Amino acid sequence: MIIKHLQGLIAAPFTPMDKNGELNLSLIPEYYQFLKRNKVTGAFISGSTGEGVSMSLKERKAVAEAWADATNNDKDFKVMTLLGGISLTDCKELAIYAQQSGLYAVSFTAPFYFKPADAATLAACCKEIADVVPDMPFYYYHIPVLTGVGFSMIDLLKNVDGKVPNFAGIKYTHEDFMDFLSCLHFQNGKYDMLWGRDENMLPALAVGAKGAVGSTFNYAAPLYYDMIDAFNNNDFKKAQSLQQQSIDMITLLGKYGGIATGKAYMKLIGLDCGGFRLPVKNMASEQFELFKKDVEQLNFSSFCSKP
Repeated sequence: MIIKHLQGLIAAPFTPMDKNGELNLSLIPEYYQFLKRNKVTGAFISGSTGEGVSMSLKERKAVAEAWADATNNDKDFKVMTLLGGISLTDCKELAIYAQQSGLYAVSFTAPFYFKPADAATLAACCKEIADVVPDMPFYYYHIPVLTGVGFSMIDLLKNVDGKVPNFAGIKYTHEDFMDFLSCLHFQNGKYDMLWGRDENMLPALAVGAKGAVGSTFNYAAPLYYDMIDAFNNNDFKKAQSLQQQSIDMITLLGKYGGIATGKAYMKLIGLDCGGFRLPVKNMASEQFELFKKDVEQLNFSSFCSKP
């Protein structure tokens, strides 16, 4: 398989829910068009932001099918789904379904209950899943802050190289730039390394990242494209200022409770994705009013994604 290196911003969409916490798949065509208008190049669905771990296998299939239906006439917009990270059996079933639905790629994160003992065991897990969809790009999702599995990704690449032909690369959601750079250079840059920390995007650009997957690309894609342009034009002072704007925006996620605050940002730009499922805590209505005031102080309307 020829490994493509994806470029630009790939959003990690929120899974739309109704007021009862059930899937609201009717919003996905509008969601896709919204991302396209803001020059987002793809979607990483059912990941952390998409609450994949809070959905049943049946629901994750439904989300995959909805995104496939919305995007299958757009071959430039790459959709990959996270398969999960607990049951390899479920991961394989969803991978086959994703391929049949016409998605571009699949992704897998480390099992986080019974954890793999070493990078070789993790590579064996990747191979078992990737082998059922040999013609489909397979990405590993590295997010040790949530999985508790923190092997160096250069060791994973060494263990899959030549053994998993459709292993395309890694969604790298960690801050180890030494390891990330080593992965970028491994086998003359063979693998597609997608950066996954929005608040550290500028240093990732400095070491060579060309593509990124992020939750804040859902509602602030213009900010990041301006940062990329400033970096490419050697205007590092402007790029640093834009990264600080990103950090200030992301700081509010923590102030108002974490990942669910992202859906509050989406509500502000006119795409109501509902709330998060338990155990994630959603923002109370009185908090939302305070949140809106804080967002105004960021001058959010000047850099947010446009309807």
